[in-house]
Amino acid sequence: MAGVTEKKGTKGTRKGDRLAEYRGKRDPRKTPEPVPNEKALPHGDDDTFVVQEHHASSLHWDLRFERDGVLVSWAVPKGLPWSPETNHLAVHTEDHPLEYATFEGEIPQDEYGGGKVTIWDRGTYETEKWSEREVKVVVHGSRVSGRYVLFRTGGRNWMIHRMDPPADPDAEPLPEALRPMRPAPRARLPRDQDAWGFEFAWGGKRLLAYVEGGRTRFTDGRGRAVDGPGGLGPRLGGQLGARPAVLDGELAVLDGRETYMIFDVPHLDGRPLLGVPYRERRERLDGLELSGPRWQTAPWYPGDGDAVRETAAAQGLPGVVAKRLDSPYEPGEESGAWRLIESPARKR
Repeated sequence: MAGVTEKKGTKGTRKGDRLAEYRGKRDPRKTPEPVPNEKALPHGDDDTFVVQEHHASSLHWDLRFERDGVLVSWAVPKGLPWSPETNHLAVHTEDHPLEYATFEGEIPQDEYGGGKVTIWDRGTYETEKWSEREVKVVVHGSRVSGRYVLFRTGGRNWMIHRMDPPADPDAEPLPEALRPMRPAPRARLPRDQDAWGFEFAWGGKRLLAYVEGGRTRFTDGRGRAVDGPGGLGPRLGGQLGARPAVLDGELAVLDGRETYMIFDVPHLDGRPLLGVPYRERRERLDGLELSGPRWQTAPWYPGDGDAVRETAAAQGLPGVVAKRLDSPYEPGEESGAWRLIESPARKR
């Protein structure tokens, strides 16, 4: 297989044009990717690696190692594993030119690999073993470091395994299921409004999204696994990329279209946020800048309950949800720290 041949006492050089397959799939007149004319020639120190986040038809991460004048490449659908407990699929792809190590840009959708490419990490690596069936390396990047092994399982399919202890020993996996916290019905807004944040009640279906490695699964208000709306999961997962998160929100109908309104983040980047105050969780959620054709971060307004309630009534929304700024997230609980106040027009 191109790029992974090594004989004892050699560096694995191969005769012929190592980039023929790469060039055959690309038209330099239509793609911004580097497409060199000459054959690949060995140069450099064989120590550069890069991971590129590739938003093609399916989000994946491209792992590339400089070797004998080319970048030997694998597509990793779920990204590099952070723990030795999990192996990830890695699909061996064609060798890429060395110039690709600095490439970022938008490949036209009608071209091979169409989509946005960004550099997720890069650095240097050391080779411990390089053969047709197994590659062992030590990588030194800004986001990922440690010993990894890639081993071939059949055809172009390989697996990648982290050999070192977890990159973040304190990281916790996403929960399998989380029952959402529920507001308690109240007739009036809280008196001490400065201690509260206010959101619109959307009147939609409660939905929790579990995003990891660009993939998304969903549970309902009872913590049961459900199918997400068509097209929402992959695109929402693609926006978060490699960041694992649990998102809490409602699937509401806005302007005749189902939209996932996200208003909480109980888990982010390997850290449960259940005990973190509501204000801080909302600030972290806002920092994710989640916005798309079928999802958006719901607005919130600290200390301004009367104005939010008036706006909700004017827009025909069910009401307002008041949340104490210092309140934790209590899974499965109906808590007075969250209060649902109906719009005046909806009261009976």
